[in-house]
Amino acid sequence: MSGHRLTGIRAATALADLGLAGFAAGVIARRRRVMGLLERTQLDTRAVRRMRDLRREFGEGPVELVVPGRRVLVVLEPADVGRVLDEAPTPFHPANREKRAALGQFQPHGVLVSKGKVREQRRAVNEAALDTGRPLHRLAAPFTEVIAEEADQLLAAATREGHLDAARFTTAWWRLTLGPAARDDDEITDQLWKLRSAANWSFLAPQHRKVREKFFDGLYGYADRADEYSLLGALLTIPSAGATDPVGQIPHWLFAFDAAGIALTRTLALLATHPEQLAAATGEAHQHDGIAVLPYLRACVLESVRLWPTTPLILRDTTEDTVWGAGAQRFTVDAGAAVLVAATAFHRDERLLPFAHDFVPEIWLDGRAQRYPQLVPFSAGPAACPGRDLVLFVTSTLLARMLRNATFAVGSAPDLRPDAPLPFTLNNFGLDFTVRAAVHDHRATAGS
Repeated sequence: MSGHRLTGIRAATALADLGLAGFAAGVIARRRRVMGLLERTQLDTRAVRRMRDLRREFGEGPVELVVPGRRVLVVLEPADVGRVLDEAPTPFHPANREKRAALGQFQPHGVLVSKGKVREQRRAVNEAALDTGRPLHRLAAPFTEVIAEEADQLLAAATREGHLDAARFTTAWWRLTLGPAARDDDEITDQLWKLRSAANWSFLAPQHRKVREKFFDGLYGYADRADEYSLLGALLTIPSAGATDPVGQIPHWLFAFDAAGIALTRTLALLATHPEQLAAATGEAHQHDGIAVLPYLRACVLESVRLWPTTPLILRDTTEDTVWGAGAQRFTVDAGAAVLVAATAFHRDERLLPFAHDFVPEIWLDGRAQRYPQLVPFSAGPAACPGRDLVLFVTSTLLARMLRNATFAVGSAPDLRPDAPLPFTLNNFGLDFTVRAAVHDHRATAGS
């Protein structure tokens, strides 16, 4: 490859600008104190500036960053984001080397770190259990009952005390995610957090095998007594080969639902500070009191993840030589390179997106988002998140229940005003809401 390459200190500083914020925040388990620091410094802006510099120097790219022991191919153009994600698993395989080292800490048999035939089997099991592609899961009715119960308990305490902070919300979210049997099992959540915290360091952390064994013992124990109307119960009804290890897929679901909880708190903060969108969301919530697809609320969650990606760095590994560019600009990159899609740099560059720093859920409903292949809140292509529809169902249903029964105002920094650009980094752990019981007159009350 000639022309589209950086080596030495230039490669290292470029990679740091693109990935430092995501790595520092914790790619697998968010570091609470670091998130607060990143919010104050808005370090994510460096990724956008660096991508602009690389485009100026190399044109359409991509550009290969050569650092000790690794070649990292950085995607520069929106169209190439679509190509990389669409052409999975060959030649752009999701079981990236760094990802395998990280996720192997707590999901050694997860689909994201699998290859070959077993990957296909595990992907099929995930899609079948999660009802991938269906807006309403087949267990939407019992799930809605659980969501309503948890939401009512959460709001009862919040309205009594007059506020809701991230810590209380996270506790309620984990209770909802783990289900009735495991909702008060602090030991299993502590084990998962320890494993995920180690996973933040990828190759640099030793394997916590004893903790992992205890964690999986707990999971298999819950599998032995799973409720048929739970997600775990649905998983166990799906025929699978021995190597598939259905229960081994659960750690990734828990990991993904943690990210969903982060997105949910940010969505609530956006709605509480944007009266026009709040009115539309609250109107939809009152119109559909029960099991329903809630397109506007789902769009609000998607927009939250677009603004603050819960997966800021999408990684692939090339399994064969890849060809880029055209004509005189055509070049080949040898197999074995990592491919990096810096989602934040694509989602928040106003030179690429006219709405980069605004809360515009309508783009997910009117076709605008589809015009931008770089907008990938749940990834895209054959390796896209299989739980996308389930996450959007759970988060939108919970939001609807909350908006019907309470009004919220953000009492914490930073200011998320609709007439000013939204911050590049928003620390979900620092969010704090004042809460009042709603007056049931079907009119939205905007938070301030």
